[in-house]
Amino acid sequence: SSLFFIISISMSASSESTRWIYDVFLSFRGNDARNPFIFHLYNALTQAAIHVFRDDEELQRGDEISTSLTRAIEASRISLVVLSQNFAASKWCLEKIMECHRTIGQRAIPVFYDVYPAELRHLRTQNWK
Repeated sequence: SSLFFIISISMSASSESTRWIYDVFLSFRGNDARNPFIFHLYNALTQAAIHVFRDDEELQRGDEISTSLTRAIEASRISLVVLSQNFAASKWCLEKIMECHRTIGQRAIPVFYDVYPAELRHLRTQNWK
């Protein structure tokens, strides 16, 4: 699919001098964790031999969430950001991903799920002040 093509191009374009732990940081709102789309996307990526960090699976109980997520984002070649209505309600993870994009050149690939970009622009101005 075209998403796998974009991911493979992004991974090959990322710096080889850095040692990555994960190929992809799969970012989504916690409420979306049980969404079949997230489940199928994660399975398709792992079946394609792409090493994926998914926070609902990888975090250890008792870990400081923000510290663990920060380490995982920084240790990933790219971030795949599933943008949904739920995701627009929280900005912390997206801000951290964009910080990594600015500071270490990490690529962030948006995936719009059941939402139009114009809807997210509206929610951003409403909730992200």
